[in-house]
Amino acid sequence: MMTRSRFDEQLSLLHTELIAMGSMCETAIEQTAQALLQGDIGLAEKTAAMDDMVDEKEKEIESLCLKLLLQQQPVARDLRQISTALKMVTDMERIGDQAQDICEIISLAKFSNITQSILHIGDMAKATIKMVTQSIEAFVKKDEALAQAVIDYDDVVDDLFHQVKKEIIEMIQKDSTCGESALDILMIAKYFERIGDHAENIAEWVMFSMTGEHPKKIG
Repeated sequence: MMTRSRFDEQLSLLHTELIAMGSMCETAIEQTAQALLQGDIGLAEKTAAMDDMVDEKEKEIESLCLKLLLQQQPVARDLRQISTALKMVTDMERIGDQAQDICEIISLAKFSNITQSILHIGDMAKATIKMVTQSIEAFVKKDEALAQAVIDYDDVVDDLFHQVKKEIIEMIQKDSTCGESALDILMIAKYFERIGDHAENIAEWVMFSMTGEHPKKIG
């Protein structure tokens, strides 16, 4: 069994690794949005390849959590930190997956200027970037108010998704030949919505790590 000082060092490493994984997710979603709005297939392919790095980091963090659980009998506060880490990496890994999914659509689709017609897709991308970035920032700063702000902001992303759907319907009504491209954009919007959901989940687990209460269980 490791000493308490060694255990604290490993907890600190866990914190650092979570931040590193969060940074990867931030980069992936930012580059995904850039690739979409600029029609940059090369950037989309490069970003899609980042998912392997995110997956590997998830495995490293899970292994570290398992080591902490097996080699020390954590007190309640420690156990909360470790369980939070395990929940957070699951959502971060899914953010990486969905960024990859968007990039694969960008690489295969032929949007031409369709993204210019769907005005709110850019707003939706920016909103999800904000949620991911601030959920990680809330974890780093142990900022309960910021975590709550991320949770509340998911409504904005949901509203933007409904706006995008409305714009897509209007576009198809004007030009029925763009149906395939419109479906691609709808799939991308749905992935952005899911990324927002995962950022919300991260923020909820950040609050749990600080308060011992999960927002959905007390809401």
